[in-house]
Amino acid sequence: MTTTSKRMSVSLSRGLGLFDVTMIGVGAMIGAGIFGLTGIAAGKAGSGGLLLAFFLNGIVTSLTGLTYAELGAAIPEAGGGYIFVRRGMSRFWGFFAGWISWFSNSVACSLYSVIFGAFFVELLGMVGFHFSSEPVLFGLSGFQIAEKIVTLSVIALFTWINIRGATETGTVGNIITTFKIIVLLSLVVFGLIAMMNMPNWSINFQDPGPFPNGLSGVLLAMGLTFVAFEGYEIIAQSGEELVSPQKNVPRAIFLSIAITVAIYLLVAFVSIGALVQDSGLPNWMYLGQESEKAMIRTANAIMPYGALIMIIGGLASTTSALNATIYSSSRVSYAMGRGGDLPPLFGRVHRRNRTPYIAIFLSGVLIVFMATLLPIEDVAGGASLTFLILFLMANLSLIRLRKKEPNLHRAFRAPLVPWLPYLTVALQGLLAIMLFYLSWVAWLATVLWMSLGVMVFFRLGAREEAEKAADTILLEETIAKRRYSLLLPVASTPEARQLARLAAPLALQNEGEIFTLHVIKVPQQLGLSDGRDFLKYKRPLLEEVISIGKEYDVPVRTQLRLGRDIPQSIMSAAQERDADLILLGWPGHTESSGSAFGTIIDVISANPPCDLAVVRFVRGGPPKRILVPVVKNENTQLALWIALSQADFVNMKGDGGAQVVAVHFVPADTDEGTISTIWQELREELALLNVPIDLRVVRGMDDDLVENILMYSEDFDEIVIGAADEGLLEQTLFGSIPQRVAEHAVVNVIMVKRYSPLKHGILGRWFSRKNRSRRKGS
Repeated sequence: MTTTSKRMSVSLSRGLGLFDVTMIGVGAMIGAGIFGLTGIAAGKAGSGGLLLAFFLNGIVTSLTGLTYAELGAAIPEAGGGYIFVRRGMSRFWGFFAGWISWFSNSVACSLYSVIFGAFFVELLGMVGFHFSSEPVLFGLSGFQIAEKIVTLSVIALFTWINIRGATETGTVGNIITTFKIIVLLSLVVFGLIAMMNMPNWSINFQDPGPFPNGLSGVLLAMGLTFVAFEGYEIIAQSGEELVSPQKNVPRAIFLSIAITVAIYLLVAFVSIGALVQDSGLPNWMYLGQESEKAMIRTANAIMPYGALIMIIGGLASTTSALNATIYSSSRVSYAMGRGGDLPPLFGRVHRRNRTPYIAIFLSGVLIVFMATLLPIEDVAGGASLTFLILFLMANLSLIRLRKKEPNLHRAFRAPLVPWLPYLTVALQGLLAIMLFYLSWVAWLATVLWMSLGVMVFFRLGAREEAEKAADTILLEETIAKRRYSLLLPVASTPEARQLARLAAPLALQNEGEIFTLHVIKVPQQLGLSDGRDFLKYKRPLLEEVISIGKEYDVPVRTQLRLGRDIPQSIMSAAQERDADLILLGWPGHTESSGSAFGTIIDVISANPPCDLAVVRFVRGGPPKRILVPVVKNENTQLALWIALSQADFVNMKGDGGAQVVAVHFVPADTDEGTISTIWQELREELALLNVPIDLRVVRGMDDDLVENILMYSEDFDEIVIGAADEGLLEQTLFGSIPQRVAEHAVVNVIMVKRYSPLKHGILGRWFSRKNRSRRKGS
């Protein structure tokens, strides 16, 4: 007899690869900044100064990228600069970094919403909605009022979306990022073609010289546009969700910076060199005059339908950035609320949506305040200034951590520490000072916010951060790795009870274990580790399987897993545990449009990491008569193995009389000779199992195979059916035949699909050997 044991663990799902996280970084950097700030920056720096500003910002960004590459790989936790500063410096500076991070993300979101408003109202003008340029209310023109209304509306919309817990998927984000890149590269291509047809294009860079406002103009443009280069911080924040973060965090940071800087330089080059306009002003001055709409004017002059394409690109960019920055800013304030740095209400999570709704709402209020009261230059200046302060603190933390934690595993090491970080800090400090000349309002707002932060910190006190589920693995008893592991993903207590009573006999008959898994889906608005708050509600679900394991004397290992994507988390768990079979429940219907069984089953069955069984329960109790429709394929072998394991268990328990009937249907007009031949061929195919099987070849009463199976199954308790070898199997999943049987049968139906015969060796020989030894023992 075996001893029932259990081991409960908590796991985070890592689902982002190098491409995914690089696209996240590129998508964050190629955003509203390049669409809305290029013209303003050109007006500050001049033609050559714009190119130099983008290039130098790329260098400064890369220097800080070295810091984030080292710390992001060594400390792959959600939080980015907030976590680095808190760990490297003191609690006060950690609080300050979080306070600044919340503000900087909120101000950046204000910038994106303002640019969205400008682009959307421009689009309305293109389709015939025109607004007055004369003062209408509080000195604002009708045009400006329309922009404010759109800005407020889009902030409210995305705040509500984030409170509800909806975000764009990784696929949608990649599509939007790709679209933005295509729009900008199209502008570059058309611009270069236009310049090839302009023999005097170089004059656009010489009137009245490449640097009309000198070095100060370049520094002003750098400070203004620095916010457009900060998106790589999100890569470091994704560390806990990234596959191989030690390798992929540095790679993704440098890839995203290189791609972004190259595109920025090309766009700036053609915007100055290819633009033809009749204002009489130099191109750089004209772009500055057009402000946030400069890229629309440039695209309209360079390529067909350019204005419309650029507006759509800008809207797509700003909506994606709005969504990302709202939940990024709320994540920081939520974490600070949980840790005692902010009032506890910031740490409240909506019970149904599982989102930090108070933190999101208050972030939305802060975003509205900045977006409606300040002009775009002040908003952009404030965003850049706060990010400069945050990155400056992160660079200082790198120096401190080298001394404070010399033994910390660093898969990537930034060179020339501490001298290179000191140089970076000096450059960032210079840019921050120059921003005072661009927008003293941005400096005033930032100083007031920092002063408020000091008051909040000392008012609440430097309390220790609340424990975040200190034990990541809850160990009760350790069990040895079993030769057979049956993975049982469960979502509800009734489902867990039914599946466990089916899984236990299969595990027992194969000297295996039940590996019970529950995946808690964590919305994007929370970090994965923050999802630990939900664990306490799910332990009773796993305890149900443990109790049934004790009843059957089967070892049970349990795991609570935090993840973004439930099917991907299940497949990752199967691969990590080297599971032999996944057993899933299906209620017999789906609410997912366009899917056969529902999103989770559809995704897993399209490419299962091991053998797969999906069961629809209709009746309770152990099956006495089991029907297995057979054809010549490996799925049939798996179906027979599951059926025979159940029958053996029933007979072993002394209930007796359990029977497995294998049936193959042929057309009604099939002659006896053909039936005999088919029977013999199937008998030889099944001989490897070396167990008594009641094999029948039956003339169908209907032309529809499904109807034949349903009619024949009336005297049975269960149908076990293998996936059909139909065309486009991966699209039809289990195939239309098993699906229709499961939908209409009045008995339990188990649908099965083999992974690969190479995984387990030859199933027949293995199963035959196990059954011979079992019968000898009995």
